[in-house]
Amino acid sequence: MLLAAGFGQRMRPLTETTAKPLLPVADIALIDRHLNMLAAAGVKRAIVNVHWHADKVEAHLASHKTMEIIVSDERDTLLETGGALAKARPLLGDDPVFIVNTDAFWGPADAEPLSRLAENFVPENMDELLLLADTCRCIGYHGRGDFSKDPAGCLQRRTGEAVSDWAYAGVRILKPELYDDQDIAPFSANRIWNQLLENQRLYGIPLDRFWLHVGDPTALRDAEMWLRCHGE
Repeated sequence: MLLAAGFGQRMRPLTETTAKPLLPVADIALIDRHLNMLAAAGVKRAIVNVHWHADKVEAHLASHKTMEIIVSDERDTLLETGGALAKARPLLGDDPVFIVNTDAFWGPADAEPLSRLAENFVPENMDELLLLADTCRCIGYHGRGDFSKDPAGCLQRRTGEAVSDWAYAGVRILKPELYDDQDIAPFSANRIWNQLLENQRLYGIPLDRFWLHVGDPTALRDAEMWLRCHGE
């Protein structure tokens, strides 16, 4: 599932007339970068939630022939990162699924991190497995990191003014059953993460390359410059 419904407030004025996932970075729309990598990883079916400029997103998705794409319509109410999964729960099936933010990607751009994420998901030990970016190898990200991890990959959340080495890279695998009993209402995925952290069921693995977070117009320009410099 690709999360593509947000307003893109920090990306204005670029998102006044289009949805953020449709913005081109080096001539490739953000959402296309992820759909292409998912297809390369063997994914045959994707769910995409829509809200802001939903008609434009749907029209764009209709041109994709690499996989079956199903729209989860949030035109009436933007449900945030948790509520979006609760609404889409009937579409997700029962097997573990990729959940992908569409405002960041990695370079070199290939499907290896997705394949490695799938290979390292161990349902007996974890309910979600996050891809983690090394904060020293981030473009367009200026935070203090999100998590620390033990040698097995079990995560602990950064607290207070502390600095951690790992930022959530916007891609994870989870068990859809986590959202079985959740109300279809706006809420953050952090609500689920807090439960998993308490029970030591949230894990992460490192991304072995640069991570490009495209959060605002400056970050978009920085991402394009990085891509040009690295021949991407």
